Amino acid sequence: MKSTSMIGLLTVSLFSFSVSVAQQKPYVSTPPPTSPMPMRPEMTEIWEPEVKVITPGKKAGEASSDAIVLFDGKNLDQWVSQRDKTKAPAWKIINNDYFEVVPGTGGIETKLPFGDCQLHIEWSAPDEVEAGGQNRGNSGVFFQNRYELQILDSYNNRTYRNGQAGSIYKDHAPLVNVMRSPAEWNTYDIIYTAPRFKANGDLDAPARITVLHNGVLVQNNVTITGLTNYIGLHNYPSAHGEDVIALQDHSCKTQYRNIWIRRL
Repeated sequence: MKSTSMIGLLTVSLFSFSVSVAQQKPYVSTPPPTSPMPMRPEMTEIWEPEVKVITPGKKAGEASSDAIVLFDGKNLDQWVSQRDKTKAPAWKIINNDYFEVVPGTGGIETKLPFGDCQLHIEWSAPDEVEAGGQNRGNSGVFFQNRYELQILDSYNNRTYRNGQAGSIYKDHAPLVNVMRSPAEWNTYDIIYTAPRFKANGDLDAPARITVLHNGVLVQNNVTITGLTNYIGLHNYPSAHGEDVIALQDHSCKTQYRNIWIRRL
């Protein structure tokens, strides 16, 4: 015969087990009619925060309401001389419409620094064709004052492919040549992603750039491999942050108009 103490212990254990089972949450032991259960449209709808509203330009190529206008034909107040940053550019404004490089006066740069950005710029080769190759309408747009998108009269003008209009200078040739004649205006619409650097100064992610030349894609999110040097390999400099947009004086009377930029 079992002792009274053993019976009592068994009774307590059974009682505890019954309480434990009673406290367990109910669970589903049968599958739903459809597995996996169908999603509702609301499950993938994100409402907040609401997307910021800006006003686009009324015409193609016009600045949006959130853009910084760098030149609209009136003045060069957003720019300084690269030779003396305390002075205004020596380049000429013509007919309150466009400005023209004055050869020998040096490049110009924005007063404001930029990193990731969208840039719209319109440009034309000199009205008179006076030379060929790299001496024909040569200039350039430098992002962060270091990485050059080439400007050149590549209309019926053969030169090295990674140095013609639309190239990332001596880095990436354009996908196609869509240059207009010197009597016409060209447009660049550019999306630029600045390089990132680690805390110790090492490169973390290289710069990238997308370029539409006259509405045609010529650089498709390409990686910029470093400083776009005239001589030597392209390597990244020491770590840096935002810097100016610069336009080059390459002894050619290249012309510019309708320049605006958006921070990204």
